[in-house]
Amino acid sequence: MKQQLSSINTTSPEIKYLSLFASDHRDFLLSPTGAQIKISELEDKIVGIYFSANWYPPCQSFTKLLIEVYEQIKEKNGSNFEIVFVSSDEDLNAFNNYYQSYMPWLAIPFSDLETKKALNNKFDVEGIPCLIILQPDGTNIIHDGVELIYRYGVEAYPFTKERLDELLKEEKEKHERQTLSNLLTNHDRDFVLAHSTSNEVSVSSLTGKTIGLYFSAQWCLPSLKFTPKLISIYQKIKQKLTQQQEDFEIIYISSDHDDLEFDTSFNTMPWLALPFRDSTPKDLTKYFDIRGIPSLIILGPDGKTVTKNGRSLINLYEEEAYPFTEARVELLEKQMDEDAKNLPSMELHSGHRHQLTLVSQGNGGGPFICCDCDEQGSGWAYQCIDCGYEVHTKCVKPVVQTSSG
Repeated sequence: MKQQLSSINTTSPEIKYLSLFASDHRDFLLSPTGAQIKISELEDKIVGIYFSANWYPPCQSFTKLLIEVYEQIKEKNGSNFEIVFVSSDEDLNAFNNYYQSYMPWLAIPFSDLETKKALNNKFDVEGIPCLIILQPDGTNIIHDGVELIYRYGVEAYPFTKERLDELLKEEKEKHERQTLSNLLTNHDRDFVLAHSTSNEVSVSSLTGKTIGLYFSAQWCLPSLKFTPKLISIYQKIKQKLTQQQEDFEIIYISSDHDDLEFDTSFNTMPWLALPFRDSTPKDLTKYFDIRGIPSLIILGPDGKTVTKNGRSLINLYEEEAYPFTEARVELLEKQMDEDAKNLPSMELHSGHRHQLTLVSQGNGGGPFICCDCDEQGSGWAYQCIDCGYEVHTKCVKPVVQTSSG
């Protein structure tokens, strides 16, 4: 959990929207119907500048969420909030399809390349989606509006420093009070689903166990690839713990589209699940700031969060990752460093044309997606210095070189 939002600028002069959004030949913005809306109508409003494009999946995903939040804010607070879309679409047709088909807010005309470029430069936009939020009096220029919307949704409004400080305080207190019961139950339900004859397991019976919250869905290709691996690791951990006092359980947190998808997913899994039409999965997704699936959150026996990086730890250390604590990970990292001393510094990998170099996090490496198994990685890896290709050390398939004649 982040304790601060460092991208809040509180020293800017009063915002003049006309100077931001107008050009020499234009003093209006477009509405989704094509109507021209005077920029002067934005004065005294809180304005979000939304940099996005139709061709980038993270933009498509965030746009859906932003539309929900925008409409909730407008419904509760009237006309005091507006968004202006700054397009990075490939052409006018793509802009029209993306903007007019989905977005309920205003936009810079697609043809006004100069204004779009000036806005990108002024706010140092380095990637999309990006949401800059401006207060009309110039206080609180927020550069990480995307993160705020993901974390807090409509609760972030009116995006003032005071409101964000309040949310951070509430978030910190909520995490300090976190228990398995207040995470997984609600006033209508105190159980999770099981494959047993009763089909239910009380949440209270899980207290004292290490719990994995598995955010996944049947439609998600990375989830389909990761789930079989997680099943295998889960069964190995359970087998290892048979003679011990502690226990491990996983609970499926579904992002499936319908009951059929949920049933298809859950029927392949040997663990528990939250009911599909329950409100808790959506609450947990926001609470743990889940941006993509599959994701595995690990809770300790006391119900507190041990790590949000369960998926990565499973990929790196498999069943040895249990119980996923900092002490355990530190021990495994030291072991990996020792093992790396016996690895060749260079490898020819059958899946790549260039020679690969052994790197570590402190030596040119860092978090990555393995180009062989498509899973997360960190620490030691083999990397192509020429083109950035990177694989887990365990995924390298050495090319056997034969000497000629």
